[in-house]
Amino acid sequence: MRTRAAVLCAAATVLAGSVAAVPAHAARTGPAAPAAPAAAPVWKKCATSDYPTLQCASLTVRLDHARPSGRQITLALSRVPHTAKTFQGPLLVNPGGPGGSGLTLAGFVASTLPKAVAAQYDVIGFDPRGVGRSTPALDCVPGHFKPVRPDTVPSTPALEQANVERAKSFAAACGRKYADVLPYIDTVSAVRDMESIRSALGAERINYFGYSYGTYLGAVYAKLYPERVRRLVLDSIVDPSGVWYDDNLGQDYAFDDRHRALMAWIAKYDARYQLGTDPAKVEARWYAMRAALARTPAEGRIGASELEDTFIPGGYYDGYWPYLAEAFAAYVHDGRTGPLVEAYDNFATVDGSGDNGYSVYTAVQCRDTAWRRTWSRWSADTWAVYGKAPFMAWNNAWYNAPCAFWPTAALKPVDIANTELPPALLFQATRDAATPYPGGTRVHRLLAGSRLVVEDGGGNHGISLSGNACLDGYLAAYLADGTLPHGTGTADAADAVCPKSPDPEPLTAKAASVSSRGSALHGLLGFRR
Repeated sequence: MRTRAAVLCAAATVLAGSVAAVPAHAARTGPAAPAAPAAAPVWKKCATSDYPTLQCASLTVRLDHARPSGRQITLALSRVPHTAKTFQGPLLVNPGGPGGSGLTLAGFVASTLPKAVAAQYDVIGFDPRGVGRSTPALDCVPGHFKPVRPDTVPSTPALEQANVERAKSFAAACGRKYADVLPYIDTVSAVRDMESIRSALGAERINYFGYSYGTYLGAVYAKLYPERVRRLVLDSIVDPSGVWYDDNLGQDYAFDDRHRALMAWIAKYDARYQLGTDPAKVEARWYAMRAALARTPAEGRIGASELEDTFIPGGYYDGYWPYLAEAFAAYVHDGRTGPLVEAYDNFATVDGSGDNGYSVYTAVQCRDTAWRRTWSRWSADTWAVYGKAPFMAWNNAWYNAPCAFWPTAALKPVDIANTELPPALLFQATRDAATPYPGGTRVHRLLAGSRLVVEDGGGNHGISLSGNACLDGYLAAYLADGTLPHGTGTADAADAVCPKSPDPEPLTAKAASVSSRGSALHGLLGFRR
């Protein structure tokens, strides 16, 4: 399973197929256009049991920010209002994606920050254009991830062609269904929307806190509107030099390392799981399970591709490891598929919101920058990665493959280098797989005066407000009064280092309660961010 098949490297060279072209209206990436005047949002209660003070509103913005009299769309907003006498303005929060809904994240952030700090902000969540409760909400192909999908690893030319056709048909369906919208689903357009939100809130400046892709969104906003930024927090940082093709290749190696870390963790607890004390042998048993599921999907739902989908979340958050290990052991020892199906349902299955999220993910990433348009290049690159890091290489390639056939013309990535900002606070784990560590140090160099806080040895994606007191202390101090780590004076070095959060333990009631805060955050951040 882990060895590259040389004959397949040259199999079936597939060129990008033609789909109906969508008109390419270029989004501006130069000097920022002023936001259109917007009425203040009308806030209404939308409380939940977890977030009893949450409020919701909507905001109308331009589809094309260069055309004031053109079509308008609606953004969904949420808010937890400030309660303290000291008011530090709006704190916009974003969970990443692209395609992630930020409405509930506002409630989480407001309830998880120290009360005295949260009380000084209006914590503002929003569904970016195309997402969730914003309208129109994209859903290019409902049920695109319905199991059982073709095996991601194209061990035959027919399998490769089947996966290529899935990607091409998804891109074509988006082009047909949203021809008038896709040219405006991109990071810069979303940034213009953020500026419209700021204007509607009547704030001279905003504070911003973004995770994952939300770090790129925040950095682009800061580039186009530096005078509008008061405080900027970026957690688990996208490498802007690889947007987006090279970043995805980099993920493949990092996720393979994280998968092997899970195998080592399972080996450590062999008394519980009885899968072996040698991580390499545990890993071999996992790939044997994958091969068996490729032949006979569990309960007609979990094939090889769905197994990968189930275990990929473990690369984002190690709090899922005990559940994945239980499912793995049950299948290997007893042939029981119930725990595996339950893990798939809990961590990997794609519902309507997932279909929407994937549609926006592809629309933004495929529009943001030029992708390789010749499938033979994708295939060669992925086989090269697969030979060294097989766990997610092909799964990730097919997830992004619609960009090889996307019907809108590409924009150019934004150079986020910035000397005009107040000092930003950056968080990065050294073993983060979704946004590998070099991205954090690169953005640290690009944002003059920024401070980088590192979780040494940490592998989770999204690390602040996840229960690490050291990290959370730096965040709270910065949001309270702008306090930053002193800094080393070296752009490549961390300005502060925190110990990693403890690894999880096999399932017990105590372990479940300890990990609840991290689980809540990662449930909001989702995956493929």
